[in-house]
Amino acid sequence: MAHKKYVRWFPHFARVAATAAGSPAAFAIAVIIVIVWAATGPMFGYSDTWQLVINTATTVVTFLMVFLIQNTQTRDTEALQLKLDELIRANKGARNFLLDLEEMDDERLEQLRKIYERLAKKAKGN
Repeated sequence: MAHKKYVRWFPHFARVAATAAGSPAAFAIAVIIVIVWAATGPMFGYSDTWQLVINTATTVVTFLMVFLIQNTQTRDTEALQLKLDELIRANKGARNFLLDLEEMDDERLEQLRKIYERLAKKAKGN
């Protein structure tokens, strides 16, 4: 039961957090933090603890942002894939076997890429 609650709120939270983190305001805040940290260097004698504060903070933020951004990108990719699948399915002249392209192995994808490269060259008249 707790898992279902997580599934409902996390994607929304991840999207909001990733959007906020990519905003100009977030960048400005990060720059201000770095400036304040650098300015306090002489006050703390550029100590190991002073350096550890920024290193730890940036590591923790980076670690958490990786998961938020990955979640957002995965959801965006899945939504885009569904939209493309619908366009392929709805187009009568489309090759419906392309609907599950992301499930094919690398060898089959390479074969298809070569086929489409030949078609592109033919369309250009080369």
